[in-house]
Amino acid sequence: MRDAYRSDLDAITDALVEMTRLVGSAMARATTALLDADLALAESVIAADDQVDALYRQVEEQALDLLARQSPVAGDLRTVVTSLRIVADLERMGDLADHVASVARRRFPASAVPAELRGTVLEMGQVAQRIVTKAGSVIASRDVASAAELERDDDAMDSLHKRLFSLILADDWDGGVEAAIDVTLVGRYYERYADHAVSVARRVVFLVTGERPARVTS
Repeated sequence: MRDAYRSDLDAITDALVEMTRLVGSAMARATTALLDADLALAESVIAADDQVDALYRQVEEQALDLLARQSPVAGDLRTVVTSLRIVADLERMGDLADHVASVARRRFPASAVPAELRGTVLEMGQVAQRIVTKAGSVIASRDVASAAELERDDDAMDSLHKRLFSLILADDWDGGVEAAIDVTLVGRYYERYADHAVSVARRVVFLVTGERPARVTS
């Protein structure tokens, strides 16, 4: 019975790690679709969000079932409750990748990103990929020190977000209102994606230490 209980807890962790892989792939492909005006790729990202949602429901059901059947206490209770919160962050990250792909689909056959902003948006996509990969590693390893790296990556994302706004608001901006709106939305999606990854890291710190950090530090 105890072995089955531990196996159920491990299955929840494995599913969370798999979700980081799915939402990471979704954002990477959404970024490519956005920059390359690739409609088929954008559609595939949007369709694949159903898989993320299904895994979200699976984890939620597994966690609630453990709460009902096993009445976990102490660290195990923290694991189950924290997993419920982490899975909600990851599900939202999948939604944000879906939103980026939807912008690409809406502007097809044109690219939603003007040439002068492509470099910045590409960097935002790269930071998003790096941060979600680290989030998956932190969930699997429960390494508090590694969790601090997500804060630094989030700082990099925030800087890129600010750069995007400065370019849009510059006096020499000639991309038009429609492009400015698209890029403003996209920038917010990337920024929130990183915020949710940081939230995951903070929840892992709480899981390991029992303390709620206002900000993860190295």
